[in-house]
Amino acid sequence: MPTFPSGSKLSLRSTALLATTALGIGAVFYLLPENGTAPDGDPSQASPAVVRVDQVGYAIGEAKQAFVMGTEAGLSRAGYRLVDEHGTTVVTGQVGSRTGTWNSKYPDVHTVDLSAVDTPGSYRLELTGTASGTSPKFRIAPAKDLLTPLIEDNVRFFQAQRDGADVLPNVMHRQPSHLADRQATVYAAPHYNEDGTELLDAKLTRVGGPIDVSGGWSDAGDFLKFTHTTAYSTADLLLALRTAPHAAGLADEAEQGLAWLDKMWDGRTGTLYAQVGIGAGNDNVRTDHDVWRLPEADDKLDVKPGDPDYLIKNRPVFRANEPGALISPNLAGRVAAVFALAAQNSAQSDPAAANSWLDKAAAVYAKANTKPGDGDELVTAFPHRFYPEESWQDDMEFGATEMSLAAKALGDDRASGWQQQAGQWAKQYIDSDTKGTLGVADVSALAHADLLTALKTDSKSGTNSATPADLQNDLRRQLDDGVNRAAKDPFRAGAVYTDFDSVPHTFGLVATAQLYGKATGDHHYDAFGAQQRGWALGANSWGSTFMIGAGEVYPHCPEHQLANLGGSLDGTGEILRGAVVNGPNAAEKLAELNTFPTMKRCSSSPGTPWSDFDGAKARFLDDAGAWQTVEPSVDFTSTALLAFALSQS
Repeated sequence: MPTFPSGSKLSLRSTALLATTALGIGAVFYLLPENGTAPDGDPSQASPAVVRVDQVGYAIGEAKQAFVMGTEAGLSRAGYRLVDEHGTTVVTGQVGSRTGTWNSKYPDVHTVDLSAVDTPGSYRLELTGTASGTSPKFRIAPAKDLLTPLIEDNVRFFQAQRDGADVLPNVMHRQPSHLADRQATVYAAPHYNEDGTELLDAKLTRVGGPIDVSGGWSDAGDFLKFTHTTAYSTADLLLALRTAPHAAGLADEAEQGLAWLDKMWDGRTGTLYAQVGIGAGNDNVRTDHDVWRLPEADDKLDVKPGDPDYLIKNRPVFRANEPGALISPNLAGRVAAVFALAAQNSAQSDPAAANSWLDKAAAVYAKANTKPGDGDELVTAFPHRFYPEESWQDDMEFGATEMSLAAKALGDDRASGWQQQAGQWAKQYIDSDTKGTLGVADVSALAHADLLTALKTDSKSGTNSATPADLQNDLRRQLDDGVNRAAKDPFRAGAVYTDFDSVPHTFGLVATAQLYGKATGDHHYDAFGAQQRGWALGANSWGSTFMIGAGEVYPHCPEHQLANLGGSLDGTGEILRGAVVNGPNAAEKLAELNTFPTMKRCSSSPGTPWSDFDGAKARFLDDAGAWQTVEPSVDFTSTALLAFALSQS
């Protein structure tokens, strides 16, 4: 138990809380110089260790857990002290229990529980006695004070991702880009080899256009635009507005995504467009992924039809469906959900606009192919491997739920029918074998939470519908999967280190914990959610936050063309602030890095190789060529933004 110096103004929370196991919001490290010594005791007896504390900070009222990595001999009898910004020691105590082993350099991991500290301020954590090490500065503050700046930084990333004429010059020195998208040509869906790495068509087949698909956001470090990821991200931003309407720029960026999706739906012909640009080609067709440049460079290309680079400037558009035909249900459901969320947001201020959005949602939803064949592949991107997805009932549940809520707000008598359909889609999802957790490939948590809210005021459900208990159980299923993984991990990580999207999946767990608590009133998972947020913000073996600009140690070398060619690579100038990256990945996946002649070489470390902190068959590398770990994307960042928005309310 920590000890508070005499006269301390820090509040001591209840003995019951001190007795609980902390599930705090994480840790980030700051490496001592090689001559660092233990503040107390003989330097020759102090064992070097590293301290992981949440670099953003801990919210008042939350459990607060830090991690220490070192040797058991050094940590088993080590102490700590918490020092405020004036250098005053405010808490002392003993390093806590061992949580497991990590790697040969830092074999043992222990905790430090700071849950009893709730006084606002800036602090550092220092080890004493048999171990030496110190943390970066971190804050203790109300959740809104900590997290609103993060939301606004996430918004800034979306501003940097803007495409078309409506860019913001004061963000990453942006210039108008891809203006040819105003009169884009529509092509037949391309054909790829089995693993999606090579275009099999000698040339693309023109089937329509010109159409205006300008605007929107570039998807990631490249400049492609997808309905699949933009719909997911726009939904996240619209949902975040419910709890963070004060966040500067958030409403405008939600509108940016919404306006582009409106262009991608042609209600006159019943056509949904799925993609702008092409990312995998062949010797005859060079693509977005074959060059490394600033986005405005594409407009300056001097090309004509048949040139290999023609489709880099004159980007192709691909359809999700033939005009008037049925639409892949995953896309139909999530696009309908976005339009319905727009209707909800304007129901009071502009009922006419709200009704228009709801009618668009209903039209897209009605086109869903809800009886896909066994061999039918869901439409996400071309090639599909860019965004593999197997579930679709969750998207249909999401669309029906949001349409029902919008209809209720507008007094539309379709509300009850859509709510019943939402319950039926939820039941089918829960009974399926394609269940996941919140992220771009699975929106069930968003749908379940809002359907639970709808059922509170109207409990009517149709036959074969999910009950409130079913919805709550499935949300718990998603969270319990993370809780069970976290219990076995030294840093209490709920995601899988060796899978793609470990960081966005972590933020998905954070958001789900909050959604569950708000929808059910059961706050059993709040501490777990806070703990996972902290892992992504530094409570991990690498001691880095996985959001650019957050804390003292964060990625400086993202695989992102705009950041690499138009920003600062040392963190001292213009950076891609607010971007969330993939994070650690399987070591074997980092065997080969991307490289281009025009890429500025950039590789950073926190003063010691990142490999010193690798473990669990996973690696993290901050290198411009490491798309596997440091490429940001809109869906990664929108998931984090939603998690922050829900956590600060």
